Formats: sequence, C-alpha cells, structure tokens
Amino acid sequence: MNTASTPLPAAYPRFRYDGSGDLARIGLIYIASSVVMEEEMWAMSGPGVSTHTARIKLPKVTVQGIEEMMNAPELEQAARLAGAAPIDVLLFGGTSASFLHGTAYDQALIQKLRQWVPGPQITTASTATLAALKQVKAGKVALATPYLPEIHERAIRFLQENGHEVVKSACLGISDDHALAEVSLEKVYDHVISVDHSEATAIFVSCTNFRTVGAIEALEQKLGKPVISAIQASFWHCLELTGAAGAKPGYGSLFNAHLTKANTM
Repeated sequence: MNTASTPLPAAYPRFRYDGSGDLARIGLIYIASSVVMEEEMWAMSGPGVSTHTARIKLPKVTVQGIEEMMNAPELEQAARLAGAAPIDVLLFGGTSASFLHGTAYDQALIQKLRQWVPGPQITTASTATLAALKQVKAGKVALATPYLPEIHERAIRFLQENGHEVVKSACLGISDDHALAEVSLEKVYDHVISVDHSEATAIFVSCTNFRTVGAIEALEQKLGKPVISAIQASFWHCLELTGAAGAKPGYGSLFNAHLTKANTM
C-alpha cells in the first residue's frame, strides 16, 4: 500500500469531561428520603470518580425506624442492584444504621454485603469514619450530630468502644430526614464549633444527610485540628480502597494523599 496517499484520520476536537468513572466507580446504598450525601460526594469528586446509587426506605430517624430499615428485604435488593453495575467499591451510606448496635454489628453488615455483592471493595460510613480518624491520628474526639439523644448516645458508645474517648458532644434532636438536609452550613459551622474542646484531637460530625463538607476547610482553619464528617470520611475511604487520586482540593486535610492531579477548578 502506498501510505503516502492514505489520508490521515481527522484530529478529534477537545471533548468536555462527561463524568466517566474511569478512576473509580462507587456504588452507594443510600436512604430513599435523603439527598445530601450524593450531592457532597459529587462536589468532592474530581474527574474520573463517579457515584451510582441504589436506595432503601427509612421510616423515621429513630432507633425503631433504623432497625426496621436494616431488617427489611429491600436492603439486600438495594445491594444487589448497586452491585449489578461495574463498580469498584460498594459503600453503605448510613452512619447511624451501621453503628446502631456497635462495631460487631457494623462488621456483620460488611460481611452480608460482601456475600450479596462479591467482587468490589466494601465499606460503610461507620467503618470509613474509624479509618479516617486513624488516618488523622485522632485520639480523644469531640462529636457533633443532628440526631435524637437516643441515637447520639449510640454514636458516643461506638466511638468509645473503638478507642476514641468523646470529651464533648452535642446533638440537635432532629428525627425527620427531610429536616436533616435543610440545616444550613452556617448552623452546622456553629454546631461544630460549640463542641470543640482543648483535649479533642479531632472533631467528628455524624450523619450522611447532614450538610458538612462545604464547611470543613473553614472549620479546620478556625479550630486548628482535623474535622471529619461521615460523608467526607466515606468518600475518602472509597478513594483509599481503590487507590484513586480523585478528590478536589478544599474539603479537608484528610484528603491530602488523594487530591486529583487534574485541574478541576
């Protein structure tokens, strides 16, 4: 063949980034009535990281409501639906639902998810929180939640049974899932500052339908210590498990090892 007469392929134009998860695809099991976690995960995601959600119904943000959700057959159905996609990691996006009965309960949930969805890495919001606190070398912590006192106390118990003494804490007493999502970042900021304590090496903000990540950088600058939220920790742990450098800057010191190499601003 006379290659000199063969036309060269036309150069392609520059395409816009389309959200493709070529670095990491996260499968998320999330509450049907909740909205914040997906929004915040997309906000933190750099090019190449995508989130794909299956949902389960939470009757009410109470101990009884959470137990009903976790014992319903829809949990397995949601896990299998999320796992039907070519995901790299499966995340259970409920903090109180995974810490409700302690560490053994959370680990049993991971084993069930692994049985239902073999293949991808598995984590939960509670497991991710512990990993994030370890990453920032946290010892004693302060705790801010939007929960009812009965759920807040279980969060304290979960942290303390995993070696994190809670030196100060406060809860907002919210039981309606839609109301959780409507708490402003200004109120979240004030709530977190109110629990700061000189002995706390980090502050943990629980709940995956509670806005947090937009305020984390400002809080860390104000308080001079790591601020870990359940949503931030969950996204970070997914990147950690997949090895993806896929976080945009500006969402906390936790992400220092996983910032995207691309210019996403």
